[in-house]
Amino acid sequence: MKLLRRAGLALLGLVLLLAAVVAVRAATWKPRAAAAEPVPLAAPVAIDADAAARRLGEAIRFQTVSHEDPVLNRWEQWDGLHAWLRASYPRAHAVMSVTPVAGRTLIYAWPGSDPSAAPIVLMAHQDVVPVSPGTEAAWTRPPFSGAVEGGFVYGRGALDDKGSLVAIMEAMEALAARGFRPRRTVYLVFGHDEEVSGAGAKAAADWFRARRITPEFALDEGGVALTENPITGEPFAFIGVAEKGYLDLKITAEAKGGHSSAPPEQTAGHALARAVDRIGSDPYPLRFDGPGADTVRALAAEAGGPIRVLVANDWLFGSAIAAYMGRDPVSAAMLRTTKAPTMLEGSPKANVLPQKAAAVINHRLHPRDRAADVLARARRAVRGLPVTVEAMPGGSEASAVSSTDSAAWRLVSALARDSTGAPVAPYMVGGATDGRHFVGVAKDVYRFYPAVVTPAELESFHGTNERLSVENLGRMAAFYARLTATAAGPAAPTSGR
Repeated sequence: MKLLRRAGLALLGLVLLLAAVVAVRAATWKPRAAAAEPVPLAAPVAIDADAAARRLGEAIRFQTVSHEDPVLNRWEQWDGLHAWLRASYPRAHAVMSVTPVAGRTLIYAWPGSDPSAAPIVLMAHQDVVPVSPGTEAAWTRPPFSGAVEGGFVYGRGALDDKGSLVAIMEAMEALAARGFRPRRTVYLVFGHDEEVSGAGAKAAADWFRARRITPEFALDEGGVALTENPITGEPFAFIGVAEKGYLDLKITAEAKGGHSSAPPEQTAGHALARAVDRIGSDPYPLRFDGPGADTVRALAAEAGGPIRVLVANDWLFGSAIAAYMGRDPVSAAMLRTTKAPTMLEGSPKANVLPQKAAAVINHRLHPRDRAADVLARARRAVRGLPVTVEAMPGGSEASAVSSTDSAAWRLVSALARDSTGAPVAPYMVGGATDGRHFVGVAKDVYRFYPAVVTPAELESFHGTNERLSVENLGRMAAFYARLTATAAGPAAPTSGR
């Protein structure tokens, strides 16, 4: 009995000690990505948001639609946009040179006074996605009208991504008008084909490599400040520090064709279905690490309560947190590589056995997974089946994860917080941006669209009724101007965060 009592007391002591450790850590814990100290920011730059909105409307009217088949592109629309940029922003063009690469991607350069200072790069893209046929009538205003009504600019590209492009040019025009002289060189990179391949941005990145230019950071589109986030329900600004990779695997099964009235025991369709099922039934593990975990840590720090306790002690509760997040597809995608069958093809007629059946499974790669390993895993899953698995062209590895400790992060995150009024979290972009091509060129690559948007507005990305508020456009232009003045300006009067 004495031995059992001692064992019980020892166990109770361990439980109390563990509880004390958990409580102390929750009380003192702070996410690594939180700014350690206030960052001095340059004084705000005045922006005429209404005039900017009128100009964004004009930019939207250029139908720079990127099609999968470039033969369908109306290249004169890009040329018209370039001429419009020169006419609309004369002061910016007076101080900046423009170099076209890959045909219609533009690299602007505003030379700095200190050649030894690493430059900065601000990015946006000129092209837009097509409007889905038959949906035109569902738009409040025609998709290429650029109408400014009710405090919004309507049209394809308002959010993605002519809003950024115009905001950046508004910022440069305002700085040039007030006589700003950068200490470090400021580059603008405006890709022309982000929506289909990003070949223009890749050519721009190669241009920097060839000249051995290493920017301090590059900032492209990506995260936004949401009016409500899924954990706390409060506003939160999400800055992309990495991008998932992209890989399409094509699974092909071949068999003897013929009439469907006398099918063999296994057809090409049978083999393909089994292969797709095997690959789909082998999900990647959920792990509470990487940029997705850093997002949750930042949210939990602001939420407090039980969520903070659990996340602050992820050394103990990490597996449970990952399992809980795995119940939601969006949350699960933050923690692992995902895969989804997206394309199927087979017989051209219902009563004909296919001689060849194929499926495409789209993968979005977590930074811990490599494309070659994903391909090998899929091939192991279908071993013994009469199918082939091949990687399709156009894939890319997940990007490196940019720093959340650097001076560049502290600046971008401090300004994001100041501009939007929302706490900041790093996160991983699920889609692809032109910024991925600057990984390995710039020291850090961040992806942030400095607007405060509602879930409804966010849904209009690539969708019907795309729009950007005039208030957000002014906020974005002011963000880019202040970012440039702080990062590239000389020592000057500053204001606090």
